[in-house]
Amino acid sequence: MTRAATASATAEIYDPTPCVLGEGPLWHPGRGQLFWFDILARRVLTREGGHTRHWQFTEYVSAAGWVSDTELMIASASRLMLFDLETGRSRDIHPLEADNPVTRSNDGRADPWGGFWIGTMGIGAEPGAGAISRYYRGDLRTLHGAITIPNAICFAPDRSVAYFTDTPTGIIRRQRLDPETGWPATEAEPHIDLTAEGLAPDGAVVDADGILWSAQWGAGRVAAYNPEGRFLRAVAVPATQATCPAFGGPTLDTLFVTSAADGLSRETRAAEPTHGATFAIPHVATGQPEHQVLI
Repeated sequence: MTRAATASATAEIYDPTPCVLGEGPLWHPGRGQLFWFDILARRVLTREGGHTRHWQFTEYVSAAGWVSDTELMIASASRLMLFDLETGRSRDIHPLEADNPVTRSNDGRADPWGGFWIGTMGIGAEPGAGAISRYYRGDLRTLHGAITIPNAICFAPDRSVAYFTDTPTGIIRRQRLDPETGWPATEAEPHIDLTAEGLAPDGAVVDADGILWSAQWGAGRVAAYNPEGRFLRAVAVPATQATCPAFGGPTLDTLFVTSAADGLSRETRAAEPTHGATFAIPHVATGQPEHQVLI
């Protein structure tokens, strides 16, 4: 199948804020609320009462997991922090490559055991500067090193495997997990190879049926693959640089998708203002509830 094979689902603008690098959408199941990031603008965004709200940070922030109805774990350039949505205050949980000024956090997601997988990368996408690590009950361990742009961290609903990619490789990989602890039980192996199509896998999420939905940078779409890695269909996004999907809404059947305006000309941004917006695609599939992070 090619990138032209798309389904008829229609993407609507959920929030028109033009993010430089929109990423990390998270549907908080307790609050019934979407949070997402503009990494390069160093902020977290949401919608409340029909309006956009954001919190500003002093360093890059990129991904989150929910801890309670009022708290998120947020990954930044130097640490994992507990952020209070009511007070706007944060406290450090664990350093994250705090002694390495070259890197920042990127894609991340909570796993079914209450752990949190987080990728790091060079601020300038320096080759091999990053890693993928897992925080679990106070312990942060590096799982994969020499990563350039970590993305597509997500988990099968039966808890059997984790997925991830190093975007420049064009390959989404899978890794078997220990059913008791969630730590990797085998080496990672290639799962979806997009190199022949020239597609760049960015963020991804797995729905309740085990279908992996992959945002593909530069292709203006989110593509679905079955548990065997076979292409099923794709939905178009009216922004070339789709970055990351997340399921949400009252019945978890809305696919939210962030996007980026980074690198596009001023003329392109003016002519096509949807670049960098956050989109909602209703009735695409039913997602899994996002897992709680256990501190």
